[in-house]
Amino acid sequence: MDAAAAVGCDVDQIVKSLVLMADDRPILVLCSGANRVDLAKVGVEFGCEVRMANADEVRAATGFAIGGAPPFGHPAPLPALVDPDLLGYDEVWAAAGRPDSVFPLTPEALVAGSGARAVDIAL
Repeated sequence: MDAAAAVGCDVDQIVKSLVLMADDRPILVLCSGANRVDLAKVGVEFGCEVRMANADEVRAATGFAIGGAPPFGHPAPLPALVDPDLLGYDEVWAAAGRPDSVFPLTPEALVAGSGARAVDIAL
């Protein structure tokens, strides 16, 4: 992954901030860069089927374009889940509002800022 190479970290330390749609509500999944999200597992957590949000839905929910959406700082807080694999690091890297910008933070700050709860959401 380009972001990991650019900052000199493992791809596992990259936070993918993914907006999904649970019925008609946007939700946020914070996934380790090495993992893929299992939509069925996320659906179980929200009690409905979920799908990836399209570009317009991502921008409406976060104020940012796909690929640059940060894990927090959205117009309104989103229900959020975090991949437990991110929590074992001293530092992780998340998008900073643009597809070519990331910032470092602790997993504790990631959880505090996003309000995410740790759930196994990886394939």
